[in-house]
Amino acid sequence: MAIPEKDIFERLKDGETISSGDPQAYRLREASYATKELLIPMNNSVDPAEIRELLSRITANEIDESVTVFTPLYINYGKHTKIGKNVFINFDCAFLDLGGITIEDNVLIAPKVSLLSEGHPITPADRQSLMVGHIHIKKNAWIGANATILPGVTVGENAIVAAGAVVSKDVPDNTVVGGIPAKIIKSI
Repeated sequence: MAIPEKDIFERLKDGETISSGDPQAYRLREASYATKELLIPMNNSVDPAEIRELLSRITANEIDESVTVFTPLYINYGKHTKIGKNVFINFDCAFLDLGGITIEDNVLIAPKVSLLSEGHPITPADRQSLMVGHIHIKKNAWIGANATILPGVTVGENAIVAAGAVVSKDVPDNTVVGGIPAKIIKSI
């Protein structure tokens, strides 16, 4: 008897690269459309409790009442996003979370921040494949407006990512980073 192939979402959570020809690849689009069904009412709500309830359904995790989300917020999957307590997410952010996103307590996320746990291989022959890397934003971090956090990055505790930065490497605790690519500007 053949052992069933591991679920595509579990494989992504484990960091596996998924080829465009994967027999389960269609499920990624299906899941994204299912998430969008919940994003539409969430992004049109003005009720903070309703926004948290819909975000809880999107992420399949309870969103604490101390969390504030100013919509719109765009998420392609949702089930690989974990949000701590006392988190503030400002307008117009985008989370691609197939590789996983963890946001710890007391994190501030400014407008137009992109958390992108997904990317593609460099080689043209493999470019249609999906590569992932878990993003981890630790306690008390502040992500400035229009910053982009790329796959596999950890933003350290109390760290600040300056507005407009593109972060491709881990950010140490208690530092400020900025620029493209982001570099340490100073320690706090």
